[in-house]
Amino acid sequence: MINDIQLLSDTEYEIIELLQSLKVPRTESIAIACLLCGKELTSQTIERSSGLRQPEVSVAMRPLREREWIDEKNVKKTNGKGRPTKYYKLIVPLSTIINTFESEIIQNHKMVMDSITQLRELRLK
Repeated sequence: MINDIQLLSDTEYEIIELLQSLKVPRTESIAIACLLCGKELTSQTIERSSGLRQPEVSVAMRPLREREWIDEKNVKKTNGKGRPTKYYKLIVPLSTIINTFESEIIQNHKMVMDSITQLRELRLK
């Protein structure tokens, strides 16, 4: 577990920009870039290092959790008060993430091209 705060590097910012160019939502792109460090990060660490607010971190983690790209756990606070601390860890390599987005884009492109083909084949009466 890590609690020290590191700001995002130039490479991580480039990853964010490239993911966004693939139509990956901003908060999800930022969360992926933060978690690429390979360490287990608290929600608060992600907030501080990325500039995201707590609700944005939660929203960003939902699709990552649904894709089974992250491990998420709750750890109760030692004083017993307040909500548990959430920890996140990326459990797939960047190559898996890239391949997933690539497959989705190819599938979407195929659907668009199929629609164009169907339009060309239609004859107006």
